[in-house]
Amino acid sequence: MTTILKQKFVIKQSAISLLTFFTITTVGSFMLAAHAAPIYKVVDERTGQVTFTDSPQSYEQQADKQISQTGISTGSTTSNSSSVNAASGNRADTSVNNKQTSQPAAVPKPTLQTAVNYQLTMIEPKAERAYQRPGQIITVNLQLSPALQAGDSISIYLDDTLISQGITASIATIDLNPGEHTIQAIIKNSAGQVVNRISRSVYVIQNTAILRQKKQLAQQLQAYQQLPWQQKLLLKLRQKESINNDSQ
Repeated sequence: MTTILKQKFVIKQSAISLLTFFTITTVGSFMLAAHAAPIYKVVDERTGQVTFTDSPQSYEQQADKQISQTGISTGSTTSNSSSVNAASGNRADTSVNNKQTSQPAAVPKPTLQTAVNYQLTMIEPKAERAYQRPGQIITVNLQLSPALQAGDSISIYLDDTLISQGITASIATIDLNPGEHTIQAIIKNSAGQVVNRISRSVYVIQNTAILRQKKQLAQQLQAYQQLPWQQKLLLKLRQKESINNDSQ
């Protein structure tokens, strides 16, 4: 009778553990919304210099420029991503030992860690795209399954430069030169060996409105520097009078 009760208790505990395992798994969702505009490639036939822009009109009047539309688009992208994690329930210790023996305790055998087949996905940026400099920020979001084992690591690189340790990163375009850049995520095991990687190309373009403002200011400064000193002095006096009138 005691043996039958023990067997029923073991079966019941195993069923509870299995049910707990399936009920505490969670699934994340993400939303991705994009507003895109075509990007054009401009090649200087004399120097061979390549420029990416979303405003080709400023180059159409230049005879030595070859303009072609690419399959790349620009826009702001917002996404919310979440990874899927599974947690197993605690197993109840069902072994019962009511008899004392004089046998020595068994020495546990060392366990070898098996290689994990990681599934790595780059959610954002989802595809090749362009970012306007300096206003936009490059957001990197990764999805990893299963979770990292002890000793393993995941890193995000931009053009072979380490940006972040983990599955998310933010890169300011103001610090980047216009042109093509490569985002890469690498998983390494505890021995430092690469077990998985993923990469994506992005393009940074200069905001044409800011360029026009800078060009206009440079022209005004150049015109001021070419004035004789009498006119420069007169302009400074007028500026002081304007400031005084505003302060009164």
